[in-house]
Formats: sequence, C-alpha cells, structure tokens
Amino acid sequence: MVAHLTETADIETASDDYASRFAGPVGSYFLDVQAQLTLDLLRDLPCASVLDVGGGHGQLTMPLAENGYKITVTGSADICRARLDTYCEKGSFTYLTCDSLNLPFEDNHFDVVMAFRLLPHAERWQELIKEMCRVADKAVIFDYPDRRSANILYDVLFDLKKNMEGNTRTYTLFSRKEISSELVLNNFDLPLLKPEFLMPMVIHRKLKSPVISRFVEAVFRLTRLTKLFGSPIIVRSDGK
Repeated sequence: MVAHLTETADIETASDDYASRFAGPVGSYFLDVQAQLTLDLLRDLPCASVLDVGGGHGQLTMPLAENGYKITVTGSADICRARLDTYCEKGSFTYLTCDSLNLPFEDNHFDVVMAFRLLPHAERWQELIKEMCRVADKAVIFDYPDRRSANILYDVLFDLKKNMEGNTRTYTLFSRKEISSELVLNNFDLPLLKPEFLMPMVIHRKLKSPVISRFVEAVFRLTRLTKLFGSPIIVRSDGK
C-alpha cells in the first residue's frame, strides 16, 4: 500500500527566510495590496469564520482579525505557527497542525476557506482545491501565478529572477481555464478574479520605491491591462 503523502510547501512559506521577501516598504506595499483585495472579496461576508490553509506566513491573519473575521490557521508542521505566535496578537487566531489534503473538519465547516502562497508549490494542487471546497460552506479564496502574464517568460527568466531575489522557489503556473474548471468540478461557481500587479514583483523590488510602484500599477489598473494580464491572481469562488 502506498503511504499517504501530505503537502508540506507551507513549511517554507511560514519561515523567516520567506518572510524576508516581504520586508521593507515595497514588501509592505505587496502585503497591503493582497490584504485589500482579499477584504474586498469578503465584503459581503462580515464576521465570517475563515480557515487559512497553510497560513503560517501570517500575511492575512491580522488584517482579517482586525476586520472581525474568526480565523483558524492550519500548518503541516508545528513550526508553522512560530511566526503567528511572534507577530500576531494573542487570541486573534486558532492554530492546528494537520494534513492540508485531509483537513480534520466536517463538510461545510467554515464560511470561507482560503490558501495563499500555497497552490503553486503544491504537487497535488487539484486535491488541495477539492479539500478546500469540501470544508467551505460559502466560498473559497486563494491566489495563484497566471500563465497569461509576464510569467509567460518563466522558463527564460527564472534563473535571472533567482539571481536577483536570492530565495525564489520553482512554482507552477496556471491558466484561468484550469483554475475555473477545477472549481466547477468541485461544484463551485466560475471564479471572480482579482489580479494584483501587472509588472513582475521582482521589478518592484528592484525599484525600491512603493510610491513609484503604486503610481505605475494604478495606471495599469486604469487601462485595464492588469485585469487582462496581471498576476498573481486572487480568486474567489462560491459554492453552488
């Protein structure tokens, strides 16, 4: 019999090394955009119960808690809660170590189930989406790098990106059709898509100016280029 294999990509995203990618003013800009888009997607579900699968990075824990959401975070190892305990307000979240592909919750247990910084690093990503949909009563929300973006040059530019950023990991690109099809397969609606940036994040990091980044991205958003070609994309899909 083949042993059940879990997904453990969140151990890396919950580390201090990974958090260094979002340090400084530009990193704060990235996290602000992510938090605002996520809160906008949750606007019709005030005070909802939220499960953050693999959320030990803590990027959304406090923004959600401060806006009245009840947060449960899972991690694939006990170490995944270290940053939450250090940087998040005590009592603002509940934490559980468990298998992200076999969540220990009943069907439809949470209003919302989300996963950030996880899907592109999960080998069994279809199973991850299926399990998220199973325990979600109203909606699932997650992010992913879109193939229809500057990521189309991934194979050519990855080595350059790694040299510039230092701690970049390989990741899987997805098409909008792939993501939509998987959600529909799990009896969820076609997703609402919220692209974050048009310009690659590595370029924003090298600019080292959130003022310039905000201006440039605002122009791209106004011209609708971000909607067409932006990445990463934050997805919301509602259960049928």
